[in-house]
Amino acid sequence: MAKSNDGRGYGRPAPTYNADLTEVGPGKPMGELMRRYWHPIGLVQDATDAPRQIRVLGEDIILFRDKKGRPGVVEPRCCHRGASLYYGRVEDEGIRCAYHGWLFDVEGRCLDMQMSKEDGASVRERVRQPWYPVKQQYGLIWVYMGPGEKQPILPKYACLEELAEGEWVEADDSSIGSGGPPIAPCNWLQHYENVLDPDHFQVLHFTHSGPQFGVVRDAAQRQTTVARSFAQTRYGVKNASRAALPNGRATESVTEVVFPTLRVVGGLPRGTENIATDPEGFKPVESIGWVLPIDDTHYRIYVAGRVTRKGQLSELRSKFNGKYWWEMTEDEHQRFPGDYEIQVSQGPITYHSDEHLVPGDQGVGMIRRGLRMQLKEVAEGRDPIGVSFDENASPIRLEGGRTLGPIPKLP
Repeated sequence: MAKSNDGRGYGRPAPTYNADLTEVGPGKPMGELMRRYWHPIGLVQDATDAPRQIRVLGEDIILFRDKKGRPGVVEPRCCHRGASLYYGRVEDEGIRCAYHGWLFDVEGRCLDMQMSKEDGASVRERVRQPWYPVKQQYGLIWVYMGPGEKQPILPKYACLEELAEGEWVEADDSSIGSGGPPIAPCNWLQHYENVLDPDHFQVLHFTHSGPQFGVVRDAAQRQTTVARSFAQTRYGVKNASRAALPNGRATESVTEVVFPTLRVVGGLPRGTENIATDPEGFKPVESIGWVLPIDDTHYRIYVAGRVTRKGQLSELRSKFNGKYWWEMTEDEHQRFPGDYEIQVSQGPITYHSDEHLVPGDQGVGMIRRGLRMQLKEVAEGRDPIGVSFDENASPIRLEGGRTLGPIPKLP
């Protein structure tokens, strides 16, 4: 019998995904690339004398802060008999295992063996609890999980360093930008690629999500001409989207990704109520976010931004038909889907073999090619893009933002 070729689902090949780009565990290509950078794993206030278990890049770790104020990250399993340090007691010098009382400092050194003091000195010199370096910056706790000889500096960002009078930096752990709850049950790349997908903005957010982004929706629907371009940057890839408005002005929004996980969305700056009447000129991005791969099938986002009042970052959270995500019924999630619903609906890890990319997916293709270039750099023993070992390095200046002015000649 001749094989049917009319597009039926029956008999199609088993779908596959790009494991090199999506799997983040130890020893995996993307996992090794990720481990050459610092990653945010919580808010500064999350590090306390109550041990907190966190999953990062497919590994479980324990975050704590000793009684002297030093944050630490160690492996959960005590190197003595494997009991979890989640149940440990935090003391002045570190964390003490609840099973036999071994005490470890924030760098895993064994300082005391409560029930083995007679021979503890010799043993303490031979054991060390696996640990990772920790830093605090922008209200976030950062961890480096890669090789010690390749540990880079924790970078600074000009948009979070150059503060106006009355401004300070605030951090958020609720995954602003994901469109849903703090933890999304799908692969990190499904969100990261979405950042450089300008076509979904007009279709999903202005057609299916219901009234979203306030009065900006009306201005966006009235635009008469759109031009977009993609380009590589010193740190990743950017997209510039330009739209002409009916009042004789135009807006250009620059969105970028900084490898491997930073997302910079050039939307409305703080305090803007209507794009049609906003003062002309360049508005730099005021908040940036890092996509944290929890494991291969979960991610969350940490955000830091300039604010003038407490809780201001939370105002950036999207509404769908006038409701926050957690206020919606299941019927409303179906009728007014956002980024979260769409990305999670692609599956825990989307099947890349079943995709049919078109020219509008140029940004997606550039992200994948760019990340693969960095996988190659690491595999061949070189340093990936954007890492620095210079403690005096200047803050990274991002290109994201928005410009409003007279209509230019659009290509």
